Amino acid sequence: MFAGQKLPKVTFRTRVRDESIEGPNPFRWQDMTTDEYFAGKRVVLFSLPGAFTPTCSTYQLPGFENGFEDFAAEGIDAIYCMSVNDSFVMNKWAEAQGIKNVKVIPDGSGEFTRKVGMLVDKDNVGFGMRSWRYAAIVNDGVVEAWFEEPGRDDNHPEDPYGESSPENVLKALKAAKAEAAA
Repeated sequence: MFAGQKLPKVTFRTRVRDESIEGPNPFRWQDMTTDEYFAGKRVVLFSLPGAFTPTCSTYQLPGFENGFEDFAAEGIDAIYCMSVNDSFVMNKWAEAQGIKNVKVIPDGSGEFTRKVGMLVDKDNVGFGMRSWRYAAIVNDGVVEAWFEEPGRDDNHPEDPYGESSPENVLKALKAAKAEAAA
């Protein structure tokens, strides 16, 4: 994806808490579309290889979560974390991480990730098809800025991290704001 491109239309299968459901698993299926997540909002979307993985759980997700107010001050309405994991996994990961500000988007089938050109084979680490690590600033469904880790390739021997870090995305937002004000 590049700046100026519109995000693909996809329907995500999510599980949401529903207090009207009794028992130990009070959740129901709810389809959410790309438009429902992105239309009329300026958001940060970041995607990573997998929930519960070290870099994602130690740096990337907590960094966006803890920096939420800084992003809001730069005109960001929401921050979304996407992974090629199902909704059950994404919800449990968000719960385990104590996430309150970042919203998780399950791309269980990898359809969105494939359509944005970021689906890679990670069989070398036992993952199968997963997302390459990236972040984007998206305004009303259109990519404003794209931050992709270098070396995107199937079975890449490393998991680069830096371009899509919260610090880098926030720095770009501040620079764009300063440039617009000048």
